[in-house]
Amino acid sequence: MPSNKKEEIIFGLMMVFGMVSIMFAYNITLEGLWREMTFLKGFSLYALTFIIAFIIEAFVVGTIARKIAFKLPYNKSKKIYNIIAISTCMVVGMVSVMSVYGLISKIFTSGIEGSLLSNYANLLLLNFVVAYPAQLLIVGPVARYILTNFVKPSNQAVQL
Repeated sequence: MPSNKKEEIIFGLMMVFGMVSIMFAYNITLEGLWREMTFLKGFSLYALTFIIAFIIEAFVVGTIARKIAFKLPYNKSKKIYNIIAISTCMVVGMVSVMSVYGLISKIFTSGIEGSLLSNYANLLLLNFVVAYPAQLLIVGPVARYILTNFVKPSNQAVQL
């Protein structure tokens, strides 16, 4: 886990990059937009999504998720429990907020049928079932591995 502000930023960028990459590909495929999307349009949309997700993660959801996670009743002395609690709170928060962003994007790109609430609930469920396992099984472990094996050693070398 990150132990200073620099590591927090690097870790956050890795997590957002991984999650946005997976969720962007998933949602583009889900909506069938990959057939008609040009490289420039796709890259622009990805970049915008990445920037919005990083800002939300860094300044809103990340702080709230950690506070909630550490208030939950579990054995905080075990690192795996901390990871699962924080990851769960982060995914719930990010999926909730980014699904609003996805719904707004969908309204502007292809429109929606039915009520906003039912569309949001559907999008929330569809995103959660992919985001949660992706976070726990792929993105989180890879980001922690990179942080532990590449970022922290280089930070320690600089401090010596």
